[in-house]
Amino acid sequence: MLDAPVLVLNRSYLPIHVTSVRRAYCLLYRGIAKAVNERYQTFDFESWRGLRVRAGDDATGIVGGVIRVPRVILLGAFDWVPKRHVRFSRVNIYARDSNACQYCGQSMARSMLNLDHVVPRSQGGRSTWENVVCCCRDCNRRKGGRTPMQAGMRLIRRPTKPRWTPTMGVLGGRKGHPDWRPYLSVVDASYWNAELAEY
Repeated sequence: MLDAPVLVLNRSYLPIHVTSVRRAYCLLYRGIAKAVNERYQTFDFESWRGLRVRAGDDATGIVGGVIRVPRVILLGAFDWVPKRHVRFSRVNIYARDSNACQYCGQSMARSMLNLDHVVPRSQGGRSTWENVVCCCRDCNRRKGGRTPMQAGMRLIRRPTKPRWTPTMGVLGGRKGHPDWRPYLSVVDASYWNAELAEY
């Protein structure tokens, strides 16, 4: 339980990081952060420790009892704002396309997918959001260096640049806790991913 993820907010309530429960307890105890409950109330360490642990709450044992596991913490003196730019990266393309081949629609593990240029680079296609899609190996071989029309294939969905960060649902590869949802629509966590060159 001490390694479970906790969402970290800056003092403007913008998500900036994911840490562990262990680290969250340290930040609370030192007065650097406050715990935020599901009703957006904030608690310092002493008041958080005094909360009753309800049925269904995750908790850890401490000297003299148990303490609820915070799922969201708020830093008291940190104003850094995450970038809003959605990076053109492999991870974000997979997330945008929901790990599904954009030709046959089959969902599969990322290790079984390739990235495909809709208009092949050999025909002047560029590496951009609007020209790169997830593709299974079989469809990629079948399409080869042709356009979908030339190969007799059809795209399920036309590729576009996302207006939001597709990786927010899986911060650092982890699914977010339900208590995170109110904060996730405003963050760009894709800075963790390498950006692909657009050309």
